[in-house]
Amino acid sequence: MSTTPFLTAGRILISLAAISNSVSPYLADFNDTHVYNPNWPPHARFHNGQTMSLGLVLGLTTLYFTWKPALSSMTFTKAMIKDSMFSAAVVGSLYWITGVTAALYPGAKFLDPEFLGTKYDAKILGFPGQGPVFTAHVVVCWVAYALEARRLGALKAA
Repeated sequence: MSTTPFLTAGRILISLAAISNSVSPYLADFNDTHVYNPNWPPHARFHNGQTMSLGLVLGLTTLYFTWKPALSSMTFTKAMIKDSMFSAAVVGSLYWITGVTAALYPGAKFLDPEFLGTKYDAKILGFPGQGPVFTAHVVVCWVAYALEARRLGALKAA
């Protein structure tokens, strides 16, 4: 769609969330609390690696859906662009939604007791840091989608 701007607020916001989705698991977990935690058994390390890789792949997939209409030589209708952005918002939210809900499983905590009161024990508004950070990423994805849907609704028909 030639009348569609390349850089839009929605694309920028969801791209930032996608990049964070790809990088944050590695920044947060390659330390003493996870990857180098001597108390973790091998199977826990396996699932930690799986989760970090999932974050990377979901972030890259989000970027694909976000930029596919802008970078393709194919002509996209407003409906197709909106659908691609909806897919980006869904995929971009998955890692963060599962991160929030993981704390709901029996015995699960955001942080192991040995790290309470250390530099890893960040609080945001009194909550363990991961909860608000994960929730904010979900909100950014859906605000980005809403901005794009609104912008597309305002465009003249192609």
